[in-house]
Amino acid sequence: MARGQKFICMNKKALHDYHVEESIEAGIALRGTEVKSLRAGRAHLKHSYAEPVGDEIFLVGVHIAPYEGGSYNNHDPERRRKLLLHRHQIRRLAGRVTEKGFTLVPLKMYFSRGRAKVEIAIAKGKHTYDKRETLKRKEAEREVERAFKESRRR
Repeated sequence: MARGQKFICMNKKALHDYHVEESIEAGIALRGTEVKSLRAGRAHLKHSYAEPVGDEIFLVGVHIAPYEGGSYNNHDPERRRKLLLHRHQIRRLAGRVTEKGFTLVPLKMYFSRGRAKVEIAIAKGKHTYDKRETLKRKEAEREVERAFKESRRR
């Protein structure tokens, strides 16, 4: 992470399931207890996506755990959250999503200069054989790394 950024969570499954075409940083409209829960690192992006609705884009399926110190008006953990983007960015993303096979997937969530941000990507789903190919490549890289470490120990 760059200076002034605090990492919250990452969607590792998205990189396994999708080919990422391009990514963009967006702000998130949050409530007070959600921000406190995010600062405690109590969120995950598994099974989440973003969808355009009219002239806005919403983040769906992101789980932000209820804040333990919250009162009766604590937030709903699975609520839809509005993404803060420029109008031209929203139009471009909405146009790309209407193309066959493309979707908006959140990759990671972090704080940048005290503001909650999410990196969303325009992605296309991988086929099963692509996933197997990726796993084989990663395993080969791990084996090379292990062999390299072993050779340095001697």
